[in-house]
Amino acid sequence: MEVTIGLIIVILTWLILLLNLTFAITIIFFERRDIGTTWAWLLVLFFLPLIGFFVYIFFGRLIKSQNFYEVEEEKREAYHHHVEEQLDQLDRTLAPFDHPLLLKYRRLARLNLVSTNALMSFHNDISILHDGTEKFDQMFQDIERATKEVNIQYYIIQNDALGQSLIRLLTEKAKQGVRIRLLYDAVGSRGLKHKHFKDLLAHGGEVKSFFPSKLGINFRVNNRNHRKLCIIDGGLGYIGGFNVGDEYLGKDEHFGYWRDVHLRISGDAVKELLERFILDWNRSVPTKTKAQKDDFIWPMEGVSHHASPVQIVTSGPNSSTEHLKNMLVKMITQSKECIYIQTPYFIPDASFLDACRIALMAGTKIKLMIPNKPDHMFVYWATYANAAELVRYGAEVFTYEEGFLHAKTLVIDGEVASIGTTNIDARSFRLNFEISALVFDRDVAQSVIDAFERDEARAERLTIERYESRTRWIRFKESVSRLLSPIL
Repeated sequence: MEVTIGLIIVILTWLILLLNLTFAITIIFFERRDIGTTWAWLLVLFFLPLIGFFVYIFFGRLIKSQNFYEVEEEKREAYHHHVEEQLDQLDRTLAPFDHPLLLKYRRLARLNLVSTNALMSFHNDISILHDGTEKFDQMFQDIERATKEVNIQYYIIQNDALGQSLIRLLTEKAKQGVRIRLLYDAVGSRGLKHKHFKDLLAHGGEVKSFFPSKLGINFRVNNRNHRKLCIIDGGLGYIGGFNVGDEYLGKDEHFGYWRDVHLRISGDAVKELLERFILDWNRSVPTKTKAQKDDFIWPMEGVSHHASPVQIVTSGPNSSTEHLKNMLVKMITQSKECIYIQTPYFIPDASFLDACRIALMAGTKIKLMIPNKPDHMFVYWATYANAAELVRYGAEVFTYEEGFLHAKTLVIDGEVASIGTTNIDARSFRLNFEISALVFDRDVAQSVIDAFERDEARAERLTIERYESRTRWIRFKESVSRLLSPIL
């Protein structure tokens, strides 16, 4: 009996090692990854031989990019036609692409059109919400005024007071005959159960999860839908960094005040938000029940008279390239005066870090703010080390001290601002489904800068002296974190 058990263990061990070798060959020869990520996964497979292949199955597999959303050829061609029209107008500087900021940042706009088909919308009214209570009070009021439909998508919806309030409000609107579609990420909102939506579903509401578990196992745990959207009656949209939970109202003792950014948009850009929502929604429902465009309420074009050009830019593990990273790098290289960055995680790859170094050496100022309160330990220490690297090149780096900084913003020269869900790390650039609004508007850009400068009063400057005074234990944690940074 002991011989039989021993033989089984030996066979299983060799089988696992063979699987590790197979995965290693796949990573090297068949998957298009950057070198750092490739080496990181090879280290996992060879230094953790007995569990490495389990780690790879759950965290390492790539998503097939070819028509991931299963959009019909006719619809893809129609959308591509709109992109080609805008590219022609942009290249020939025809109206409405003769806007002063679009003339100045024409190559940035073109990059997004070519890279990810991010159509430009021109007539938008934009409000910026920096406080959680302010944001949810306003959004709840807008949902209460809805008469036709509410399409809402969040990475995290907690089963707490705020989360329950949202579900109750959506249920009340469903009772009034408003069509409700609620989409949440299966990993981020893992505390939600079917019972939490019982009343909403009973009154006609529709609820779906993105990449749900199968038989209690989620093989896509590493590919999360990090987008946060709310589209109301087709004419009003929300996009930004706030999730749904009491901690985002500053009620968590560990995090304290939650500093974030969300946009409230009315105008043409809402159409692009809705386009993105529909793609994620249809990816989460059976093929036979996929929604059609006629099932949704669409905004009337040109209703807003304010000329704020906006591109809604998305990226994800299904993308052939890192669209959002490329956009941010282009913003950095195009800046001539000053770059303001706020991010909870700063773990850039070599190309992003090099772009920052080059900008600094060329005379462009960079002001970076990160939190000084970790929510993920390895991520925090890697962030700290990378931020210190920019200090050596002359960047002004601040650590936010009042609570937790979760804002994801990048502003160049007080004229163009990126605001959305995108962190500056490999997870946002390669692994998560992300979305950001690129706004060509001096007032919006200045509002983000003003908020940054107010935050400076609640922050401390990270100097070389402060960084070098860290303990050996912190230095060790930094070293481990930087080694793991390609897969954090």
